[in-house]
Formats: sequence, structure tokens, C-alpha cells
Amino acid sequence: MMSGPQSVTDLISPSDAHNQFLIDQVSPQNWTNPIPPKSYDLVVIGAGPAGLVVAAGAAGLGIGLKIALIEKHLMGGDCLNFGCVPSKTFIRAARVIGELRKSKKLGIQIPEDAIAIDFAAVMERVRQVRAAMSIHDSAERFKDLGVDVFFGQAQFSDCQTVQVGDSALSFRKAVISTGAHAKHPAISGLQSVGFLTNETVFSLTDCPRRLAVIGGGPIGCELAQAFQRLGSQVTLFHRGPQLLNKEDPEVAKAIQQQLTTEGVRLILAAQIDRVEKDGQEKIIYYRQDGQDSCIQVDQILVGTGRSPNVQGLNLEVAGVDYEVNRGVFVNDYLQTSNPKIYAAGDICLDWKFTHTADAAARIVLKNALFSPLGLGRSKVSNLIVPRVTFTDPEVAHVGLSVRSAQQQGIAIATITIPFSQVDRAIVDEETEGFIKIHHQPNSDRILGATMVAPHAGEIISEISTAIAHGLGLSALSGVIHPYPTQAESIKKAADTYRRTLLTPTTKRLLRFLQWFS
Repeated sequence: MMSGPQSVTDLISPSDAHNQFLIDQVSPQNWTNPIPPKSYDLVVIGAGPAGLVVAAGAAGLGIGLKIALIEKHLMGGDCLNFGCVPSKTFIRAARVIGELRKSKKLGIQIPEDAIAIDFAAVMERVRQVRAAMSIHDSAERFKDLGVDVFFGQAQFSDCQTVQVGDSALSFRKAVISTGAHAKHPAISGLQSVGFLTNETVFSLTDCPRRLAVIGGGPIGCELAQAFQRLGSQVTLFHRGPQLLNKEDPEVAKAIQQQLTTEGVRLILAAQIDRVEKDGQEKIIYYRQDGQDSCIQVDQILVGTGRSPNVQGLNLEVAGVDYEVNRGVFVNDYLQTSNPKIYAAGDICLDWKFTHTADAAARIVLKNALFSPLGLGRSKVSNLIVPRVTFTDPEVAHVGLSVRSAQQQGIAIATITIPFSQVDRAIVDEETEGFIKIHHQPNSDRILGATMVAPHAGEIISEISTAIAHGLGLSALSGVIHPYPTQAESIKKAADTYRRTLLTPTTKRLLRFLQWFS
């Protein structure tokens, strides 16, 4: 679910065969809501990643549970419609441009003027891919699974009933998974001038000649680089002194250098004062280093974070505690202040990722349906959560970073492997990155890892698995990694740790034994 325009056609444009197919799957206009039974075993509010996993998982148990799934706008939520799927499809096209522009280093000459970018075709592919994937999240699929799918605004009428239009849905258990929407920063004139967010940018069919991106977090950095590669002159504004606030300075520096090299203009530690319109131009007035300046652009893209969708649910009546900016409050078992109601996904988690929504949904399934049978409960605090920023190179992280360890007063030791020492990275002409693995001093216990590399998002899962299952660096050193791969960087880091275990006495003994070999 999301706030904003009420019409599905306002949310999904332009009107073409791809988008019509999408709407037919995730918000069919001829849909008739079912007649509810006397009571549901489970009512799920919001058909984004978390809600879909809860509903499908409960239906898949095959024990005859009565399940209802309610969606206000578009099934699939932000991930399918405005987030992961369209953005990564868009970024894939931009990455091809990046590859072509460094082809000279590989001995392949492609003149810059020979690279023809058909922006309209790029965006049509975004719509085509999104439409094709919508079948998995479709209303008909969930109906076939045995789930009663309702479209409309869900509102609690009491602590055990949800109202959708004229239908009252009583429940034994409920899950709130209404997601989040793009924040709109309080900048004077921005609303009247108009701006794009991730919820509207993929409706573009023409590439903005000059684009301002407000916000230097993952969304802002990803889209700034992609638009720059696909033909825009991008200016990226960020209030902080470095991009990617959550990352260590070395990581931010690497991404800043890459964006600058590609032509993105970075305006850091900047305060935007106001936005005005002059004809078709949008003028951004800002202050940086005590100086007032302005730039003229054709479009403004805002990527300043996300706000939970709590509006309109009537949570007070249900006895569910929340705050507008923080979302629904849950305990470690994802239970709200109403013990019959759980929450999952962006509505309640600080980690606003599809993979954490999925993980939270599985916790809810276990705790809501199985814990009453004495099968134990799962805690959200036990999750090991990796994150990836899909710039080029990518930034991937899991566990503690240097900064977070310092903030918590936790001592760490760090092993760094530059990708200039990784054979596959050398072969691929991708040597700019690095991997840092943080471990407990005098122990091989892994506390976290950060990597900057073109395929960092694919590599980080090995470290996530090791942390989740208590595998130390010694164990990773003993794992055979295929050669040559960039994941071999992990083995190099593990081998580096193993070498630290060689004491001076051991080294002298080895030298002595060499005389007899």
C-alpha cells in the first residue's frame, strides 16, 4: 500500500499494453470483493512483499485456514511497482553504458558518438519486465491459492474487525503490512513546482536534459548514476558531508569519486532554501559553505527516504500503538500492542528492504500460527541483515562497520583485501574496489563486512551465511573457492587471518623443519 493518488491510472502511466497488463494482474478493474465468512483465521492488510509472503505461506500450509488479503492500490507493493523491479531494470541498462565506456581498456574501440541511447526503449523495457513479473503477485494467483483478495481501504472498526467498503472482516489474527511511501521534504516551492519520486520516475518516456536529485542515500545515488549514464546532466544534492550516511567514509569516498568521474555534479553539505519555476525551467536556490547559489534544471527527483503508511487504518480503535514518522510499534516477536495483531515490513522495521520484509513475514507466520502450538517463537533481533546499494561499483554490507563498532564501543580487527589483488578483478578490469572483513580481536569470529565492487551484492551472502551460522574466518579459509572468481577475495581475507596465527616460535620451527624436507 502507499499514500498519494487514489486512482491506479494516476499511479501507473503511460497507458500502454505493458502497464495495462500490470494493472490487470495487480489491481484488476473488474474485481469483485468476496463475501466474507463469519470469521477469518488471518487477515493481512497490505499486499506488498511482507503481506504476500504471509498470505501465501499461510495458504500453503494446507490446513484449511480462512485467509483474507486486503490491498488499497497495487498488489506487489513498492518492490514490484516502484522499487526493486523497475529500478534494477533501469540500472541494468545504465550499466551497459558504463561497460561500453571502459571498453577501450579491454582493447575494444567504441567511439562515444557511436553509443546511441534510446531512452524511450529503455523505459518500455522497464514496463515490460515489471508487467511480466506481476503474474507472481497477481490477485488471480492468490485467489487460486485459496486467499480471499479484497481491494479497498482497510480500517479497523474494533480490536478484532477490519472494515473494507461494506464488508466487515472479523479475525483471530491480523497482520499490518502496509509498507511505506516516498518522503516529501519541506522545501519552499517544491510542491507547486512539482517533482519526481521513485513512485513516478519510472513513468518517464523522455530523458530529462538536466536533472537534480535531492538526497544522497542509496536511492539517490543509484538513480543519479543511472540517469547520468543514460543522458541526463545530473546534479546531486545532499545535506550531509558525505554520500551514503550509513557507510564508512572510505566507502562514501569511493562512490563519490566514481560519480564525479562519470560527470555527476555533487553538492554536499548543502541546504536547499527554495524552488521556483521560470517557464519550463525549475530553479533550485541553495546555500553551501556560506555561499548562496542556484541552478536551473528540467526535472527534480527526490530520494530522501521513506515514511510508513499508517494513515487511514484507524489504528487507535484497534489498540495498536504507532507514530506517524516511525510506523507501528512492535516487540521482538513483531507483535503490536494488540496481541492479536502483528506487523511486518516497512510499516514497522528500520530496515526498509524487500528481503527484510520477506524475513519478517516468515517470523510473523511462525509466531502467529505456530507458537500457540508450543513450537517456539522467532525474534526479529536475531536477523542478520545485509544491505546493498546498486551503484556501479555496488556497496554491500552486513553486520558491524567500523563506524557502528566505534559508536557501540566494540573492539574490532579489520582485514582489507583490495580488488587489485584479486586475479578475477584484474582480468575483468574491476580493480577499484575492496573488501573489509571485521572480526573479534584475537578470534576468527566475524562481526561484519563491507565491500565495494561491481558484484558486491552477489558476494556478500557468503559472509551473511557465515555470521548467521557462526562460521569463523578459519572455516572460510578451508572452503575451496573456484578460481578465478571475485568471491575468492573472501578466501584471501580468511587466509590472511590464518597467517596471523603463526607465532614466532611456530615460524622458527617451520624454518627448522625445512632443513629435513
